[in-house]
Amino acid sequence: MNSTIMRTAFVFLSALLLTLVASFAFNAISPEEKIVSYTVDLKYQHLEMYWKNDNGEIMRSIQQLKKHVEGKGEQLVFAMNGGIFMANWHPLGLFIQNGTVKKKLNTAKGAGNFYVKPNGVFYTTRNNMPFICKTSNFVLDNTIAYATQSGPMLVIEGKINTEFTKGSTKINIRNGVGILLDNKIIFAISRTEVNMYDFADFFKAKGCKNALYLDGYVSKMYLPEKNLSDTGGDFGVMIGLTKKKTK
Repeated sequence: MNSTIMRTAFVFLSALLLTLVASFAFNAISPEEKIVSYTVDLKYQHLEMYWKNDNGEIMRSIQQLKKHVEGKGEQLVFAMNGGIFMANWHPLGLFIQNGTVKKKLNTAKGAGNFYVKPNGVFYTTRNNMPFICKTSNFVLDNTIAYATQSGPMLVIEGKINTEFTKGSTKINIRNGVGILLDNKIIFAISRTEVNMYDFADFFKAKGCKNALYLDGYVSKMYLPEKNLSDTGGDFGVMIGLTKKKTK
C-alpha cells in the first residue's frame, strides 16, 4: 500500500472515529439533560408577561426586557419568549397583560403549529394561581391577570397530544410550559433539536396534567443561575420573573 493510500485511509478512519465519539457523547446525554427547565412558585415569586415598554414600543428582545425591568428597580431572574407571534411581533392569539386584553382569543383554523389542535392558553390569576387549558375551554373573566395563547397543547389531562408521532423526524429547538401537580409552573427549552412527542413526554414525565408548546427555533431562555445569559431574541410576548434589586 503506497503512502498516499495510507494517508487517505488514516484520514477516513480518524473522521469516522470522531463521528462515533460525537454520536456516543450526544446519545449519552439523558433525555432530561437535553432539556433545561425552571420551576416557578407564584406564591413566592413574581411572574409577568411583557410585550411593549412604557413608550408603547414592542421590546422584542430579552435585552430590552432586562432594560425595562431594571428601569423599575427590578432584577430579571428568568425570561423566555411566550406564545407564537406574527411577522409584526403582535401576538397571534390571546394576550392579557395585567388584566387588560391586548389581543383577543384566536379560534380560527390555519397552517402551522399554532393551529394544530387542540391549541391552548397559559394564564395566571390575580390570586397567583397558574392554569393551562385548551382554547375551546378557556373562559375570560376578571380574575385573570396574564395570559398567552399558543399551540399545540403538549399534554392534555395527563396524556401526550395524539397529534404527535413517537420517533418523528420533525425536530427543532422548542420551548413550552406546564403546570405541576403542586400548582408550580415548569418552563422548559430544549438544548438540542427534538420532536414534539419527546418534548411533550418531558412534561408528562414531570407529572404535568397539562402543558403547552410556546414556540420553536426562535426560542431562548434567560437563566443566569444555569449559565444561560443570552439576552438576544426577536419575539412578541415574553414571560419574565423578577425580584427587587438588592443594594
